[in-house]
Amino acid sequence: MESTSIRLNKSLAHALGVSRREADNLIASGSVMINNERATLGARFMPKDIVSVNGKTLSFLHESIYLAFNKPTGYVCSRKEQGDAPTIYSLIPSEYHALKPVGRLDKDSSGILLLTNDGDYAHQMTHPKFAKQKTYEVSLDNELAPLHQQMISDYGIELADGPSKLMLERLSDDDRRGWKVLMHEGRNRQIRRTFAALGYTVTALHRIQFGPYALGDIQPGMYKLITISQ
Repeated sequence: MESTSIRLNKSLAHALGVSRREADNLIASGSVMINNERATLGARFMPKDIVSVNGKTLSFLHESIYLAFNKPTGYVCSRKEQGDAPTIYSLIPSEYHALKPVGRLDKDSSGILLLTNDGDYAHQMTHPKFAKQKTYEVSLDNELAPLHQQMISDYGIELADGPSKLMLERLSDDDRRGWKVLMHEGRNRQIRRTFAALGYTVTALHRIQFGPYALGDIQPGMYKLITISQ
């Protein structure tokens, strides 16, 4: 029987999109039940057992799954619609609805979005100490002044949550409205706020790469399964 049992903390991490340490913290706090009995650290369970967290029964995908999704504009990354904005999960098959986004793209942004049930992987892709580079194509409402380009690239712009320094490359030699933006951080709406601090409005923001994963030929609203190097 032991050979077919499943490690609880690993399965919780997959189901909830958290790290195994966070899963262990949930178990230690008494929030996790197996067949209505409080689980203990190191516990295992059988596929037929009922596992719940804070009274909510979980369903498990026991293998790690990784998706690269091309998020269209107008969709939110939450599980529930926000006003008239539909959720990305309306575009993703139901068997992948347990997956969680790795970071976020706001409603008006598009491009590559990673989803997984591997909390440790999500942590490694998003925590600042791992410095995963993200690349965007950005359009502005007005031409970016050379001085402002230098300020953003060389010195950084002071925002309410700290300085923001972005690497900028022109998308075209004869256009100063379109830019390739490279960054290692991922603060909320950081690119939009950086340009706004200098009087510009971002009219389009499209992420084309996240770490080693490029958007490639994935069409808007479509996805592909990806493999990761351990």
